[in-house]
Amino acid sequence: MSSNSGRGLQPNVLGTFDTIVMAVAGSAPAYSLAATTAVLVGAVGLAAPAALLYCAIPMLGIVLAFSRLGRIDVNAGASYSWVGRTLHPFLGFISGWALVVSATIFMVAGSLPAGAMTLALFDPGLAGNTALATAVGACWFLVMLLVVLGGARLTVRAQLLMSGVEILLLLLFLLAALLHKGSAISFDWSWLGFSHFDGASGFASGALIAAFYYWGWDVTSNLSEETRNSRRTAGLAALVGVGVVLLLFVAFTVAVNVILTSEQIKAGSGNVLGVLGDEIWPGVGGKLLIIAVLLSTVATLETTLIQVTRSLFAMGRDRTMPAALGSVHPRWNTPWVAIGVVGVVALVMFVAATALGTVGDILSDAVSAISLQIAVYYGLAGLAAVAAYRRMLLTSVKNFLLGGAWPLLGSAFMFWIFFESLGELSTASIAIGLGGLVVGVVPMLWYWRQGSTYYRPAKLDAARSIEAEVPYAGAAPGPRDAMATDF
Repeated sequence: MSSNSGRGLQPNVLGTFDTIVMAVAGSAPAYSLAATTAVLVGAVGLAAPAALLYCAIPMLGIVLAFSRLGRIDVNAGASYSWVGRTLHPFLGFISGWALVVSATIFMVAGSLPAGAMTLALFDPGLAGNTALATAVGACWFLVMLLVVLGGARLTVRAQLLMSGVEILLLLLFLLAALLHKGSAISFDWSWLGFSHFDGASGFASGALIAAFYYWGWDVTSNLSEETRNSRRTAGLAALVGVGVVLLLFVAFTVAVNVILTSEQIKAGSGNVLGVLGDEIWPGVGGKLLIIAVLLSTVATLETTLIQVTRSLFAMGRDRTMPAALGSVHPRWNTPWVAIGVVGVVALVMFVAATALGTVGDILSDAVSAISLQIAVYYGLAGLAAVAAYRRMLLTSVKNFLLGGAWPLLGSAFMFWIFFESLGELSTASIAIGLGGLVVGVVPMLWYWRQGSTYYRPAKLDAARSIEAEVPYAGAAPGPRDAMATDF
């Protein structure tokens, strides 16, 4: 807990179903499809469904890594804590910083489409006005900021409403797409193979964008201190969430390939689902899917705010960032200072975004930059899981596969797409992606010199942590037992 507030986050607020909803909302199926499909198709063409399918396999390795690490260290900072306690505190800080920077950039990348979608509902001509879209998007952002400030219970109630309607609309249109008569091109099973990729670098650039589609499920780990039975719940919810969005992503990208021409996809830019909706159900379909995307965008703004503010809260609590960030509001039990700081920084970035170009241009560069940062902290978490469970990997085939081989595959894949895609990305994407990470070296070194105890961690060892839980089954633990369980 933060010593300057004397309080921690409110425990046991979220149940299993709530947490699954948060995982699905974090990956934002409708938003990801609308905002990123044109970027993905631009990178890999008809191989878009394959990129999403094959990226899911290593991504599940990272989900397993988060799940296993969450069992032995319940921490709102998630990978920031785990990587710091297994690999090295410097890598742990960079891991947390990568999430903070990517999430902050996303505040703009996510809010711009929310603004554009809102305007498109009333007048499609206004949707391309970057300044107006930014202003309306900023209003949505401020509403979600207040919801997140109001506490985890209010947050999940808003999420249930938004994500529930979104998923129902997506399922309705999937059914309609199956019954749709016309097509731009006939379905081909080769779309799910490797033949449409332009070599290894082409596959890597597609996989990097696909990683952005899935990003966000790990909000369940950032909420672990506020979740009932979180040692089990956070990992299970993430696994279910990724499974749900995988099916939606592949089904919709196949539908886009079949129903829309490449010219329609390119023209649709950040609103491909709206174009698809108009093709399936002229007049009404586009507007219904715009509503789904709008709800998804606002919902994922909420989960991203949770991720960045909980990460900053953990950093403030550990004195690796200003201690005030570890303050908790006495009434709402939320990290109100961290929420306020993120709000101010994001609003400044909204103003800057209006000078950067069209909504489509901003989205394209932001998605690639965020994806680089995601690859870094997901890759480090995969290595951290293997390091934490190293003494248990050879005790059973299950431990070897689920605790070692699969997370290691996920980690290797994340680092491979990071380095392989550098040659394919725009200068702006690389500058934002890598520059954002480099900036984190300044606070890291400053607070290391200040003597933060984070930089002298108790090593995270799964075998020792699990052994230490045994006394709880039959005897009241003494002080030494309590220390050994990572609480």
